[in-house]
Amino acid sequence: MPAEAAPTHPTTTVPSDSGVSSCAVKALGCGCAPIVVLVLVVLISSGSWGSTDFPRVAPEDMASRALQRSREAYDVVGFKRTVKPGVEKIGVSTENTLSSSFCHDGGLTGLEDKTVDGAYQMSHSWALDHVPARQAVSGLRRLHQHLKDKGWEITSYRAGEQGNWDLFAKRDDGAERMSFTWYPDREYFTGGASVPCAYDPAWKKGDVGPPGDDQTPPAFGPRSRT
Repeated sequence: MPAEAAPTHPTTTVPSDSGVSSCAVKALGCGCAPIVVLVLVVLISSGSWGSTDFPRVAPEDMASRALQRSREAYDVVGFKRTVKPGVEKIGVSTENTLSSSFCHDGGLTGLEDKTVDGAYQMSHSWALDHVPARQAVSGLRRLHQHLKDKGWEITSYRAGEQGNWDLFAKRDDGAERMSFTWYPDREYFTGGASVPCAYDPAWKKGDVGPPGDDQTPPAFGPRSRT
């Protein structure tokens, strides 16, 4: 029987481009712990790990803000129809809905992902059926330019790739987002706007669900001009 080779002990290396120096990784052993502490302080103070410094705003006010964002986009695209509240069949019928979701705190490590008591994020979704290409294509192009002019960051714009037209935008580091898609195969146009997280001033310990999940939008359509 051939002799077994002596086991080898692989060494652990830290890539030079990992963004973390070997000194930081071995902070306790190389005397640069103060540097690591300083880095942690900078990250925390800059909000890199789940800031929860949300304003105290009633859900109905944040719902109104989301509706304003949607209505502005609706006008730019050039839609004239008024959409009743609710949705009969998602992806097929018209839609005009408000929704609320929990806000999360990533914690010190960014891995805890805990919901923040009393905090919520409002979103408004809308959709139209029977939207022809001549209206959807020109409208999305105008909206793309409008959002850029207003300081939004365009995160994605697909002009007909794979059949669909998509436009996604954000600002304030993603605290506010807008999204739009037109499906040419069924002439279906969807839009949505989400606004920043906020604390509900009326929230009480023991309340179930995210604040604002009982909000109902009014009829949705173009802004009235006087």
